[in-house]
Amino acid sequence: VSSSGINACLEAARKNDAPIIIQFSSGGSQFYAGKDLDNTNYNAAIAGAISGAFHVRTLAEQYGVPVLLHTDHCAKKLLPWIDGLVSASERYFEKHGEPLFSSHMIDLSEEPIEENIEICKEYLERMSKIGILLEMELGITGGEEDGVNNEDVDIEDLYSKPEEIYQVYEELSQVSDMFTVAAAFGNVHGVYSPGNVKLEPEILNRAQDYISEKIGDAAPEDKKPVMFVFHGGSGSDLSDIRRAIDYGVIKMNIDTDTQWSYWEGIKNFENKWHDYLQQQIGNPDGPDKPNKKYYDPRECMRAAETNTVERLTKCFEDLKCQGVCGMEEKKAAENVFGPALGGLPV
Repeated sequence: VSSSGINACLEAARKNDAPIIIQFSSGGSQFYAGKDLDNTNYNAAIAGAISGAFHVRTLAEQYGVPVLLHTDHCAKKLLPWIDGLVSASERYFEKHGEPLFSSHMIDLSEEPIEENIEICKEYLERMSKIGILLEMELGITGGEEDGVNNEDVDIEDLYSKPEEIYQVYEELSQVSDMFTVAAAFGNVHGVYSPGNVKLEPEILNRAQDYISEKIGDAAPEDKKPVMFVFHGGSGSDLSDIRRAIDYGVIKMNIDTDTQWSYWEGIKNFENKWHDYLQQQIGNPDGPDKPNKKYYDPRECMRAAETNTVERLTKCFEDLKCQGVCGMEEKKAAENVFGPALGGLPV
């Protein structure tokens, strides 16, 4: 939701010698542009996502890490937002030979499956021409995320059926193979108490077997014809994560945990320097001592970034995605300016 959060992702990817996916939601894109901007026709959300994309591209080159630029859940009412972003990628493609964004998610899981597939085919037709991958959702991810509340959906809607996944695979494959499927296997946005969320990664395995049997000799050697996406990864048990990867998951979303890690960094900073943050002048070191270097927003934001890098390092470890890019070990940064020419220890 901010350039600071993006920089934390890039820093973590570099330190872990790993690729990373940075994604924007419609609400996050609007926030990136500025909440005071009018969002009629999703103009602010379009501008915010494009601005964020250029920020990522500019800084990723400096960090030296490969980044996929993605947009998250796009319900039917939000399709004008994606239309604006695909148009931006088409213009970018004309000049640079590649799209501005790497992939977009179309989430029509609340629509009839036939309509979901038909609209996704239309977007895949357009997007695949310039190298953009489509992520589609089948079944519903529970919980609440970015203003979409699915906390009270029927339990059966949280689990996709192999026949439905095959229907999607069969139809989209007629257009292009540049698509992934966010099939539901009990996924829930947010973090909940143990026992309240029951993931069933075996659903993905059964679907791979079912589709492989259906397509016969056209099935890949590993019998995993579908590239799956794992939504609601925050707080998931490591065994479920690893099984999902074994069954064909190539992307996992972890927004909730990174939201918490960013906030926790700020919280811990405030707790550590509390007595220096109550007024501009005067602290435990003396009544005339200035506090500017403590309340400078860069200080608490840097603490948030550092904490988020630590959380993302755990994510890279869980996803078996460390040391895969072959980059040299990162050297310590030099010429680092900030409050007090270097900032406070965090």
